Formats: sequence, C-alpha cells, structure tokens
Amino acid sequence: MFQDTISKLYKQFVRLAFNITIITLIIGLFVGIFRTISELGLTVTEATVRLGFKELVTNVLSLIVVLELIRAFIDFFEHERVRVDILLEVLIAFVIREFMLHLFEGKLSGMDVFFWSFGIVALVGARAVGLFYRVPKG
Repeated sequence: MFQDTISKLYKQFVRLAFNITIITLIIGLFVGIFRTISELGLTVTEATVRLGFKELVTNVLSLIVVLELIRAFIDFFEHERVRVDILLEVLIAFVIREFMLHLFEGKLSGMDVFFWSFGIVALVGARAVGLFYRVPKG
C-alpha cells in the first residue's frame, strides 16, 4: 500500500517535471523563432552580412536541436520510456550543429573535418543499430 502511494506520487512528480520542461522548451522555441525572424535584417545590411549570416545559421541550427528535444520529451509521454534512437537523433542534431558552427568559423583543419565526420557517421550507425534492435510496442 505504501509503495503504491509512493510510486503514484513519483509518477505524478515526473509528469509535472516533464510538463514544465516541455512548456519551457516551447517558450524557448517561440523566443528563438521570434529572435531569428527579427535578426533577418542583419543578413541584408552590407557591413555585417557575414556576422548576420553566422547568427542566422546559429539560431536556425539551435532551433532544430530544441525541436528534437521537444520531440524526445513528447515521445517519453507517449511510450512512458526513453527510446535510445530518439536520444541519438537529438545527439546527432547537436553534433551536426556544433560541426557546422566550427566549420563556418573556419576553425577546422582537414583531419578535424575527418574526425567530426567519422563521429557523425558512428552516431548514425548507432541509431540504425538502435532501430534494428528496438523493442516492439505492446
């Protein structure tokens, strides 16, 4: 009896925490979209085209990562478990974002590009393996 009460309380607390997190991520997503749209003017001014474009790319890539995070949290509610393939998709989106930012800034050498690419391919391979061995619903 006592364990059932504690278990129900725990489940309610987890649901509340995830709901607050999803709401926070959605608010952040809307702020990010608004900020990205409002900074579009920076990309057309002649003096700051490169800086404005860099900010635009950074914002758009960050929005993709936030969208993936929201999808991971919503997927948790649908299946009541954390799926590895969804977490790997979030990680792939984040790694690609970081890779593109470093590449855009010109901080990478040839070997760096190779290792980043190898890491991304390894993550995609891990996701494929995760999908292959996914536990069926039910």
